[in-house]
Amino acid sequence: MKKSVYYLQNLLTLRSQKKHINLLNFKSMNKSELINAMAEKAGLTKVQAKNALDAFMCATGKTLKEGGKLSLVGFGTFEVKQRAKRKGHNPRTNKAITIPAKKVVKFKPGAGLKF
Repeated sequence: MKKSVYYLQNLLTLRSQKKHINLLNFKSMNKSELINAMAEKAGLTKVQAKNALDAFMCATGKTLKEGGKLSLVGFGTFEVKQRAKRKGHNPRTNKAITIPAKKVVKFKPGAGLKF
């Protein structure tokens, strides 16, 4: 019994450079929470942080729509990739369908995000 509890604790806890991230306490963040965190960390007002985040999202979107690539050293790289057409099936009718090719945004984490 003790081994299984120990194994589960190790499985649910990532250890990286003396930092412990417990996945049981993991919390996702929405846009307003991100704005609050940015404002607090950078010493900005919430309006300034919102404007900075909106400008970042606008510039990132524009760069990616033009087929570019955005690299943030230590954070990661956003890049547009072409996904080939593939075969699939309609789950309702179980008929075979062809899923068309499309462009998708890929994110590759940098060294600062790897655990």
